[in-house]
Order: sequence, then C-alpha cells, then structure tokens
Amino acid sequence: MASGDDSPIFEDDESPPYSLEKMTDLVAVWDVALSDGVHKIEFEHGTTSGKRVVYVDGKEEIRKDWMFKLVGRETFYVGAAKTKATINIDAISGFAYEYTLEINGKSLKKYMENRSKTTNTWILHMDGENFRIVLGKKDTMDVWCNGKKLETAGEFVDDGTETHFSLGNHDCYIKAVSSGKRKEGIIHTLIVDNREIPEIAS
Repeated sequence: MASGDDSPIFEDDESPPYSLEKMTDLVAVWDVALSDGVHKIEFEHGTTSGKRVVYVDGKEEIRKDWMFKLVGRETFYVGAAKTKATINIDAISGFAYEYTLEINGKSLKKYMENRSKTTNTWILHMDGENFRIVLGKKDTMDVWCNGKKLETAGEFVDDGTETHFSLGNHDCYIKAVSSGKRKEGIIHTLIVDNREIPEIAS
C-alpha cells in the first residue's frame, strides 16, 4: 500500500469468514439438542441500526433491517421436525437488552429438562463412523439416527417391548422394561449386536 492506491486489505480470495459488522452485532448463541441433532442458533441485534438476524446452523433464517422497535420477539423453526423457536428481546435498563430463547413455548432450560424426561440419547462409534441414536417421544417410540428418522418394527416380549432397526449390517433394538418403581417408570436400553450401549445424559 506504499503508493497510496486504494487496494483493499483483503484480496477477494482472502476475505474474512465473518464481517466485522456481524461480529459486533452477534449478541447470543444457543446450542439446542433436538431429536435430529444439536442445532446452533445465533442472533444478531443491531441496536443502532435496528437490525435483527437469526441464523440456524449457520443458515440465515430471518433478517430484518431498520426495526425502530428494539424489543419484541422473532419466531422461526428448527430441525427436521420444524420445532417452533422464539427469541425474546427485552430491555433491562437504558440500552441494555436481555435475549431469551423459547422452544415450543417453554424456556430453553425447561424444555431441556422436560426433553431429558421424554427422550433417551446414545452415542456409539462403529465401522469408522459416529452414530447419535435418539429415542424421541417415548409414547411414539420414534428412533432417530444422525438426524434421520429410522424405519422400526415393534415387538412385544415377555418383560416389555423391543423396537428393532438396522444400522448398516448391525442389528439394533431398544428394549423397554418396567423399572418396577413408579418414579423411574420405564427403562430404555439400546442393544447393538447383542451388546448394551450406555446412555448419555441428554
């Protein structure tokens, strides 16, 4: 830049992945675990420009510019099941704002607490791949693997039920048996090739 030319700091092929404007307006990031995987939600709020931008997994879902009302809410959908999400924007004092995320009408914390009561999650590594298996709502017995709903076959057995499915050449099933204790309810166990897979905390 010695000759006073107007060349940019970055050549076209070297431009930064995020603009400086985006970095200064990014005010909140949430990771939300749904049956089809963990989704990243990012929210930009330009309090001087009135800009609101919502990204889900890096993809722009909502963009509003020149919003004169700086508080309010933005509603959008996340994941394969199109789960309803809402970002609430509240003024807490002067020019300070609070951003809260609701999933299906519940605070993210309450949603995740409820979800851990209604879903089971297992992570396993086989054939050089990682698999995230989720037993969705326990009343429907939907089974998801790496974001895709699997074809399953239910079967009644002496001590409960088994929900069978395949992962490649591997035979898998989720066994549901009563714990015998009212508070614990039904215990779900993932079996792959006759081997029990430990559950992770969801």
